[in-house]
Amino acid sequence: MIQKILHTPEGVRDIYSEECEKKLILESHLRQVLNSYGYRDIETPTFEFFDVFSREVGTIPSRELYKFFDREGNTLVLRPDFTPSIARAASKYFMNEEKPIRLSYLGNNFINNSSYQGRLKESTELGAELIGDSTAEADAEVIAMVIDTLLKAGLRDFQISIGQVQFFEGLAAEAGLNGQKEEELRQLIINKNSFGVEKLLSEETIDEELKKVFAALPSLFGGEEILERALSMDAFKNGGSSRMTSASQAITRLQEVLDILKIYELDRYVSFDLGMLSSYMYYTGIIFRGYTYGSGDALIKGGRYDQLLGHFGKEAPAIGFVVVINQLMNALSRQKIDILSEHSRYLILYHKRNRTAAIQKAMDYRRQGKYVELMQMEDGKGKKDYQTYADAEKFAGVIEMEDI
Repeated sequence: MIQKILHTPEGVRDIYSEECEKKLILESHLRQVLNSYGYRDIETPTFEFFDVFSREVGTIPSRELYKFFDREGNTLVLRPDFTPSIARAASKYFMNEEKPIRLSYLGNNFINNSSYQGRLKESTELGAELIGDSTAEADAEVIAMVIDTLLKAGLRDFQISIGQVQFFEGLAAEAGLNGQKEEELRQLIINKNSFGVEKLLSEETIDEELKKVFAALPSLFGGEEILERALSMDAFKNGGSSRMTSASQAITRLQEVLDILKIYELDRYVSFDLGMLSSYMYYTGIIFRGYTYGSGDALIKGGRYDQLLGHFGKEAPAIGFVVVINQLMNALSRQKIDILSEHSRYLILYHKRNRTAAIQKAMDYRRQGKYVELMQMEDGKGKKDYQTYADAEKFAGVIEMEDI
């Protein structure tokens, strides 16, 4: 029984010692970036009513939620996704606010995913939401903040891949596909399966030029030229219906966002993927993910969700993102990028007869902003006997009081 309770449940883990210290340092550095853009901290509960994350909201599937009941019989869930929680809180506390609201947060999410995926079921996320601003400037600000966040973490080789939900939705509406066919098409495009897209649409009576656009979606990724290539396709040349106009406007919006990122001088970090789609159905416009080598999954996830706050009674556009701290830590480790403490750590060794002097020196160091660990030595042992421990803990210095 004792051995069993020493272990954590599947999908969660302990974080301690040097790894925990580095995680806290990283989180502190990243929060500084968000605060520097004018974002103010907010904390929402670890668990909420089920309806905050219901199917109508378009977030995590119900089967992947950790559900339980309160004393009144209400269904509660551990928070699986920050965005609906922030949308609920913003709708409650800023219902009549007309100016943009900038909120940032840090906390843990819980998703009861399948164990074979090898993913943690509890993960730490840091993020920000810009509420009440529908402009391309807001899109660019959030993406610029994402890039600055990764640069602050120490990464240099990464890419923010940008897509546009309205582009696919405009095309799908023009094609007139039913719900099931549209979902099948969505999954094929997500999986970059051009052959599957062509086969699925071969049985549909839709315009041939439109079929070519769908078939090209899995390969429409790259630099600025991808946007120009999309608009040059024959399906867009003759104007077309309002739905096709919506799709072309989505591309124009991406071009405007890119122009603003050039002003930030951060455009070299972005690319475009017009076949990018998300399982989160609340996204309504630009979506993006951040990738680097050393991590199989995205470090960054985000996008625009202009209708989500309406579910909670506040009609307001919004855009946001999260940094998946666990993924970022893994990437930094594999790229051998160290997370350095802003404080030096010292070990002061003393015998009982030197206790007063040792404590006084430790307090003097701490007033200088240094971190100090006091350790009373066993009789007959000296500094060399503690060097292995000191090396393992990476102290900046080891001081034996008898040497003073």
